[in-house]
Amino acid sequence: MKLGIMSDSHGRVGRVRDALAILDAAGAEAIVHCGDVGGIEVLEELAGRRCWFVWGNTDYPHPTWRASVEALGLPWPDGPVEFTAAGRRIAVYHGHEPGFEGAIRSGRSEYLLHGHSHRKADYRVGPTRVINPGALHRVGVPTVAILDVQSDDLSFLEV
Repeated sequence: MKLGIMSDSHGRVGRVRDALAILDAAGAEAIVHCGDVGGIEVLEELAGRRCWFVWGNTDYPHPTWRASVEALGLPWPDGPVEFTAAGRRIAVYHGHEPGFEGAIRSGRSEYLLHGHSHRKADYRVGPTRVINPGALHRVGVPTVAILDVQSDDLSFLEV
C-alpha cells in the first residue's frame, strides 16, 4: 500500500489540491495529513478518500464540526491516530503533543508520521521509522511524501 503523506497546510486549499494531484500521480492509495489542517475546506478536499488526519497546534476544531467531518467520511481524531496498513503499525502525530517523543522511543509503531517542524525528515529510532513529509505552507519548497509500506520505499515530492 502506498500512503501519501502531507502536513501543515494551514488552510491553503489550492496547495492541498496540487499536493493531492501529485500524490495521485505517484500512486497514493490513501492519504495521511499530519496536522495544522487549517479548516474544514481542506478536509473537504480529502473527502471520498481513504484518509487519516490529526489536529495540529494551530487547529482549533469546534465540536460542531464533528458532524461535518464525519459526513465527509473522515474519522474525527481525538488525539494522535494509530492504524494498520498492509500489516504495518502506523502512528500519526502532529509533533507538538506531550507524548510525541515517548511514542517515538516506545517502538510500538513501525512508522511514526508527523509534521509541525515544517522540515522533511526520515530517520529511525530503534524499530520505528520516523517520517515528516515537510510542509505545504511557510516553507521555501513545499513537499509531501509517498511511502510504500510493503517495500519500505519513501520519496519526497515537491509541490
